[in-house]
Amino acid sequence: MSNSSHDRKGRLSDIPVSILDLAPITVGSTAAESLRNSLDLAQRAEAWGYHRYWLAEHHSMPGIASSATAVVIGHIAGGTAKIRVGSGGVMLPNHSPLVVAEQFGTLESLYPGRIDLGLGRAPGSDPATSQALRRGPGSDGQDFPERLAELRNYFRPAPGSSLAVRAIPGEGLDIPIWLLGSSGFSAQLAAQLGLPFAFASHFAPDYMLPALDLYRGHFRASEVLAEPYAMIGVNVIVADTDEEARRLATSQQQQFLNLIRRRTGKLNPPVDHLDWSLQEQALIERQLSCSAIGSPSTVRDQLQLILEQTNADEIIVAAQVYDHKARLRSYELLAEICSL
Repeated sequence: MSNSSHDRKGRLSDIPVSILDLAPITVGSTAAESLRNSLDLAQRAEAWGYHRYWLAEHHSMPGIASSATAVVIGHIAGGTAKIRVGSGGVMLPNHSPLVVAEQFGTLESLYPGRIDLGLGRAPGSDPATSQALRRGPGSDGQDFPERLAELRNYFRPAPGSSLAVRAIPGEGLDIPIWLLGSSGFSAQLAAQLGLPFAFASHFAPDYMLPALDLYRGHFRASEVLAEPYAMIGVNVIVADTDEEARRLATSQQQQFLNLIRRRTGKLNPPVDHLDWSLQEQALIERQLSCSAIGSPSTVRDQLQLILEQTNADEIIVAAQVYDHKARLRSYELLAEICSL
């Protein structure tokens, strides 16, 4: 795990830091406000020096506004000038590879050199929603490698092949493809294909280190990458004091508590005390253990520790904060901490 490229990435100031925006719809607000807030954050993130701005595909969730992920990427890319914009991720089993190739080919044609295509193999929703999206028995993700190969072939047709179906726009465009995962499946596939890998440690931290080892240990160089490139998701909330940051973090804790209790809803305002059982608390704290929450000095130390444990090439930060101004402030402080 310790080749030269990883050895020099020992400090926060040495690696790119990016944003994963779940486009939260908060209690008392609308999807329209959420999408305006996302653009506002992206424009500031660009000025603060963040590397990428990614949006995630979730469906049938009252608290997330980025279900039409490619459309929102166009909205963000159109309102910014240089920050990379992409999907973290598009759930490939939900879509025809041709449609994804056309959508991202269009985005790359509109905003050349700035679009990332992060792909996941989970449905990003419940079984009923998956069926509504796919109009038939859903794929369980086992055919993900075949779908991925089909998608990549639309961008780069095999030499001498005459395609009956072509992705226009899309064909011939160089759009970076990332594999996203919360288990070993995508880690191994990314390694085999020589693609960059992003691990969803912000909500599935247990398998993070084994997945990174699997990816790096099995990596094969490709025309895309000469050596492995791994990004990890981290929940980060920065405020002036530890207490204030911990209070802001109760919005995300409530969101996870609702998921455990099989409820969905908008992102709640922070609370002084959470009404949860010891079992629920333990489960949520474990799920959100890849987090850095506190004052700037606390977060700096926590992130440095995570970086030393993972040797990540890049960190992508999620911040489920109820108040938009507090969310902006958190990302502004983080940019200072990381010397962006």
